[in-house]
Amino acid sequence: MMATTQPRSLPFESPSESVTSLNEIALDEALDISDPLRHFRTDASDFARDDEDTVVVPSQPRSILGETIRLTFPVNSPLVSISLKVDASHGCGGIAWPAGEVLSNYIAFRGVEYLQGKKIVEVGSGTGLVGLVAGALGGTVWITDQAPLLGIMQQNVSLNNLQSCVSVRELNWGETLPSDIPLPELILAADCVYFEPAFPLLVQTLSEMAVNGSTEILFCYKKRRKADKRFFTMLKKKFSWEEVEDDPNREIYNREAISLLALTKRP
Repeated sequence: MMATTQPRSLPFESPSESVTSLNEIALDEALDISDPLRHFRTDASDFARDDEDTVVVPSQPRSILGETIRLTFPVNSPLVSISLKVDASHGCGGIAWPAGEVLSNYIAFRGVEYLQGKKIVEVGSGTGLVGLVAGALGGTVWITDQAPLLGIMQQNVSLNNLQSCVSVRELNWGETLPSDIPLPELILAADCVYFEPAFPLLVQTLSEMAVNGSTEILFCYKKRRKADKRFFTMLKKKFSWEEVEDDPNREIYNREAISLLALTKRP
């Protein structure tokens, strides 16, 4: 039988202060359960306190029902609204991350004319957020990830009634591309640089999908570790890139170490 110990008061705390601290911890845990994404977001009170430039994308109201959230893009002038089921039990892929919101916001900013009729593949889709936005704006989209995440992606496709234009497929980086995923005109990738052993596999998959320099690739990532440099060293062998400069939110998310890049395959 495992022994249990009672939490001790923190140094210099009175008993009443200790109780207050424990109550705050319990409240934080309850809020985490009700909204797994709350640490990645800025609510209205935070927005009022902090400088606007510290926000990854401008603050927007969230509609949270259990583990379903609602996001609108572009944030400042909504064109599309997405309901998104999130589930942290699937690991990091089961929730929405800031780079995914940045990329979603950008393609929505570009509008229907940019996406209409294009064959689009999103790699490392997780919840499928970016691909769902692309489908809602007129693209024919394949959202892809590993097998454990296919279920939540399919739920999100159905939740948004996008079955006619968004397909869910398993895609393991480094493996042969499935025959039912076409060579795309546009490749979308957000927050895919996080697991070092997968770096060469991601580069390989991107290279195989991008047949030539005409394939457009939008690649959004948040710099977290020095190891990220190794990924870009590998990527440089196959691709060149430049920062996307026409995004009105660029200065804001750059300050949060997020970059949006346009990749071009080398000859």
